[in-house]
Amino acid sequence: VQLQASGGGLVQAGGSLRLSCAASGRTFSGYAMGWFRQNPGKERESVSAINWSGSITYYADSVKGRFTISRDYAKNTVYLQMNNLKPEDTAVYYCAAKWGGSASDKVSEYDSWGQGTLVTVSS
Repeated sequence: VQLQASGGGLVQAGGSLRLSCAASGRTFSGYAMGWFRQNPGKERESVSAINWSGSITYYADSVKGRFTISRDYAKNTVYLQMNNLKPEDTAVYYCAAKWGGSASDKVSEYDSWGQGTLVTVSS
């Protein structure tokens, strides 16, 4: 599956952004999807994930209550709604797909990656 992430940008602290990840290729519904983020010199970290059916979601503790992951099967797209953004949310955000359906926070379990979209939160 090919992934195209978009929606990043510059926002002030307390603001909101919605990231999108459009998938093409294999059957979208067969994949669990995840969002990860990374800063220079640091490891890629899991932000959120959603299973193939959308019934199970995962959030990192640092984003719980502020971020919401969702998926639209008609559009083959997964979203990450980010509210009340903080400067520490600044990073390049990547979407990823994992064949087999179960949500995971592990980088190594994902098969395909998008190109990344930069989110910058100013204080």
